[in-house]
Amino acid sequence: MKFVSIVIGSKSDYEVMKSCSDTFEAFGVNYEMIISSAHRSPERTKEYVLDAEKKGAQVFIAAAGMAAHLAGVLTSKTIKPIIGVPMSASALSGIDALLSTVQMPAGMPVATVAIGKAGAINSAFLAMQILALNNEELSVKLKEDRISKAKKVEMDSLEIETLIQ
Repeated sequence: MKFVSIVIGSKSDYEVMKSCSDTFEAFGVNYEMIISSAHRSPERTKEYVLDAEKKGAQVFIAAAGMAAHLAGVLTSKTIKPIIGVPMSASALSGIDALLSTVQMPAGMPVATVAIGKAGAINSAFLAMQILALNNEELSVKLKEDRISKAKKVEMDSLEIETLIQ
């Protein structure tokens, strides 16, 4: 079974990353989520990546705050796409996690999205866009979602124009 793997660095990341899994559920995309830390459980993290690949993981999403090395550890163990979600877990409001996630060495890429909930949702959409390259049904769903979003903007605009007149 093909799926997206969501790896969160700690239990405190769950509430934000639930919006990622909710997005997958809305589109009917298979996923699994585990907690594994780059620093506190490095062996578990390494073993999980290898096992998840064998089970069918196509894309990995890594959510972590502060030093945020989780995405880097994942990318060191697989050539599957890695999407990093910086979490706001420190006095720096996630800027430290953003910089740690985005500043990977050449040849070890991690696609990095926004800090927090917007990033969690965008990580799901980016993963689905990757999967849609080989999944026409998902591609159609994503196109329909874009059309729906465009129509909402048009409706909101008409509503405002009516209020202004």
